[in-house]
Amino acid sequence: MPAVFVLIWSTGFVVARYGMPHAPPLTFLSWRYALSVLAFGLWIAVTRPAFPRNGAQALHLAVTGVLMHAGYLGGVWAAVKAGIPAGTVALIVGLQPVLTALWVSTSGQEARASARQWLGLLLGFLGLLLVVWRKLGTGEVTGLNLALSVGALLCITAGTLYQKRFVQACDVRTASFVQLAAALAVSLPLAALESEGMRWHQELIGALAWSVLALTLGASSLLYLLIQRGAATRVTSLMYLVPPCTAVLAWLLFGEPLGPVVLAGMALTALGVSLVVRGAGR
Repeated sequence: MPAVFVLIWSTGFVVARYGMPHAPPLTFLSWRYALSVLAFGLWIAVTRPAFPRNGAQALHLAVTGVLMHAGYLGGVWAAVKAGIPAGTVALIVGLQPVLTALWVSTSGQEARASARQWLGLLLGFLGLLLVVWRKLGTGEVTGLNLALSVGALLCITAGTLYQKRFVQACDVRTASFVQLAAALAVSLPLAALESEGMRWHQELIGALAWSVLALTLGASSLLYLLIQRGAATRVTSLMYLVPPCTAVLAWLLFGEPLGPVVLAGMALTALGVSLVVRGAGR
């Protein structure tokens, strides 16, 4: 399950590169959420799984849906639309394990952050700067798309911690249905403010189909199950495998460079994240 999750999750940044030239981000995501709600609704109608036990649990699921779908995906896709390379945004949101491990340890749920963890945090941010700094003057990384990427990072981190803390065990089909319906309710009004229309190019249709079938029904469901079954720190440690996988895919499909500086920055970030996560595990 973890290996499949990492591989599919990594394709999300690549799919954004395919879809964003032909659609505004929130309109595209609203279509994605609506079709995903329909797909889960049909699945639920056939299999009849149990819904959340009470209104409070449904509300908790709705909060995670807004954070982990509307907030996280909205930030990533808007950042890609604003010109940030897929590998760079993957690297930024790949810092999620650092934030998660530090929060878990400093909030009293585990041991306080150790010297090893602080070293890992520093190395992770140095690695990020090593990749991003050289692109600041090229127009690829701007204040806008960097802010959108960081916002997405904060949303996925908060959503993961919130789900682990408040959401009780629930069937993944009905949980995803509630989460996606909440994300659609937030994204659709904002999408109405976008002036650009959908241009139904074959790349857009392919990106939408993959987003619904593989990313939402597949990867997002796997993430829900992983969070439900494991500690937040252990689950989010999988995320540090996503940036290298995404960078390789972006290099193969789009020709995004994989020079020695980029590779060194990715390696440094992965080392920093691994130090934080291993420190939190102890």
